[in-house]
Order: sequence, then C-alpha cells, then structure tokens
Amino acid sequence: MDTKDVLYELRSKHGLSQDELAEKVFVTRQAVSRWENGETVPNTETLKQLSKVFNVSINTLLGSPRQLICQCCGMPLEDGIIGRDKDGALNEDYCQWCYADGTYTYHDMDDLIDVCVGHMVSENFSEEQARAYLKQTLPKLDYWKRYEALSDGGQFEAFKKQLTEEINSLHIEGMPRVEKLNALVGKFVNLPYRLPNGEVVKFLDDGTTYLGNQLESQFGGERCFGVLANMDFIMVSTYGKDGADPELVLYKKR
Repeated sequence: MDTKDVLYELRSKHGLSQDELAEKVFVTRQAVSRWENGETVPNTETLKQLSKVFNVSINTLLGSPRQLICQCCGMPLEDGIIGRDKDGALNEDYCQWCYADGTYTYHDMDDLIDVCVGHMVSENFSEEQARAYLKQTLPKLDYWKRYEALSDGGQFEAFKKQLTEEINSLHIEGMPRVEKLNALVGKFVNLPYRLPNGEVVKFLDDGTTYLGNQLESQFGGERCFGVLANMDFIMVSTYGKDGADPELVLYKKR
C-alpha cells in the first residue's frame, strides 16, 4: 500500500477523524487530507509522531518499502516485535529481545547464538547448521560490527550478574541455580495465575522485555521452574508443558 492508503486505514481503524488526528500530531486537518489524497507525505518529525499515535513503525507508514531485520540477531521484524528507545519510540533496527527501553540485552555473541539455535532447529535444519549459519551471519550485522561504539562498558552485564545472585540467594527448594538470564518479551511469558480467592491474574506487561530463564525441576517430572525479573521485582513460578497449570512460587519486590 502507498502511504496515503496506510494513513487512511490506520486512522479509520483507530476511529479518529481527520481533525482528531491533526490535533494529535500538531498539523492542520488540511494537511491530513493532503496526505490521504496522496498530494503530500508527512515529514520526518511528523512520521515519528504518527508512529507513536498508531504504534507502528515508520517503515509501515511508508508502505513497508524495506524488509526490516534485527541488527543484533538477524530476525525479520514486524511492528509487534520491534524494540523501543527510552522515550518509547520504536527502533526499527532491533527486536524486543535484543533491545529494550534503549538497552542492548546481548553482549556476548555466543550467548545469543545459544538462545537462537533452540528456536531454529527443525526437521530440515540441524543444530550444527543453525550454529554455522549464525556464526557466519551475526558478525555482518550492524550491532556486532559497531559493538565497541554501542557497548555500555559492561553495566548491563553487571546488573544481570547482581540479579542472578539475588535470585540464587532465595534458595528455592527444587530449583537449580540460575546461570544465565535471557531477554523474554512479556506477551510470550505472561501466564495467568489463580489466586487463593479464585481470581485469575497476570502480573506482566505484554509489551515489556524482562530477564529470565526456564529451569528443569530437581524434583523430576514434567514441571519446570520459570524465573522472571527486572529492576523492580523477581518472580518465580512452576508450570507444566507449554506453560500449563502455572503456579506462583514467589513474587518479591526489589
């Protein structure tokens, strides 16, 4: 679709009049009308405003002329999984797993490869093939080529180490020591827990990236421990296959 069609569709989907959209992005109604008639295209600053209003990338607003790829892990990007800067703006260079709230979450290429391989292995693609592909592909991506310039000097890794120590100091019975914390997006791990009063609740924000891991229970069986944390809390739960029958073990504010 052209930009004019994209803007009209998004405005209609959000139930906004041309006047209402114009007010949100600080232009006149006539400007919105000209965009939708194809007479003009919003300038760069206005595209940024429209991106926030509609929660889509600028690439989408322009009719998706580019195939976006995460410049850290190589994943094809869609609007729902694009990472965000500190101000909440979508950053079209990264996915939510590799970049969250202006922070790069992976600083060791081998760690990233270990995480990615598990999602790539299939009947037609072995672990060896996946590792070979990633070892060849990742160094060509912008993040790894510019790692020294983009690095935070080890601050995030130090935070992860501290968080790991805090989790292990809880000494939860049956749960192995946590050795690594990976980036996990809320909507994929936001399980519903049943409280003692019968109410079912979720504790996470679907759009937020957390740190966590899944661990096999030392008690054996099919249930696993799930650990999730960020700067504000630590949460530990158990669940069956594919997150079935989740039970909250601990929720601790930091």
